[in-house]
Parts: sequence; C-alpha cells; structure tokens
Amino acid sequence: MTLREIRVVGDPVLRTPCDPIREITDATRRLARDLMDTVDDEGRAGVAANQIGVSQRAFSWNLEDHGVGVILNPVIVELSEEQQDGDEGCLSVPGLWFPRTRAAFARCVGTDAEGNEIELAGEGITARLIQHEVGHLDGALYIDGLERSVKKQALRQIRETL
Repeated sequence: MTLREIRVVGDPVLRTPCDPIREITDATRRLARDLMDTVDDEGRAGVAANQIGVSQRAFSWNLEDHGVGVILNPVIVELSEEQQDGDEGCLSVPGLWFPRTRAAFARCVGTDAEGNEIELAGEGITARLIQHEVGHLDGALYIDGLERSVKKQALRQIRETL
C-alpha cells in the first residue's frame, strides 16, 4: 500500500492543467493503485493525480455509495441545472471549509486502469466530488468558485494558516 503525500495550495502542480493519459502502461496502473491507496484513508472522499504530484488526468474516490475507485481521463458529460449549497473542503487546502454552490447532479465518463469504459454519477456528495476532482485536473481549486466575499475571507485564512 502506497499512501502518497498530498500537495498543498501554493504548489504549482495544482494550478497546471493535467495531461490526458494516452496509453495505459504499468506506470498508469501504478498511479491508479497509488490514487486508490491514498484516498482509502479516513476522512478522504477524492484525490486527483496532481494532488500527489502527477500531472495526468485521473482521480480516485472513496464514497459510501460507490466504494473506492479510480477513473482515467474523466469528462463531465452531464450537470443538472438544479444547484446544491454546502461547505466544501480540500486536502490541498487543509483544515479549511467554505460554502460552495455546485450542480446537484453530475455524471462523468472515462476509463478504468484496464482501459474499460466507466461512469461515475450521482447527487449530493458524489456530484460535488466529480466537479471538485475534475476541477483539480483542469488546474483549479474549489476556492476559485467561491462567492467574492467568501473567497476574500478564504484567501486571508489560507495565508494565515499556511
């Protein structure tokens, strides 16, 4: 089992869009295992590859309704117009939670570590996770989408904390 170190805000890998995975190799399968091992730790719902320092489009999840899994080259193919509000946190912004609005339902498609097509979809925490992790792969952090006044407060707390 390989529990990888989580990169935190300020690390440039978190702000760099990740490269698509063009071929599934032994290194890709190792990355998938590392992502699943790293997310399978108490209090973790999702980990994007760039959060462990690898700039490739992949993320793992650890959700009660979906178990532990990994998806390569995820693409969001559906978002509901209905919105959900809720506090959101991030392993790369440790210890800080802020209110963030997200689509109430999300669906993404991609492949597993063997190249089989897979889908991850759901409401609530699953929808939030999909949007959050794909955001990471695009080089964004959840704080980027906060309301202006909340974002100002968040950035101040991040500077004071880190």
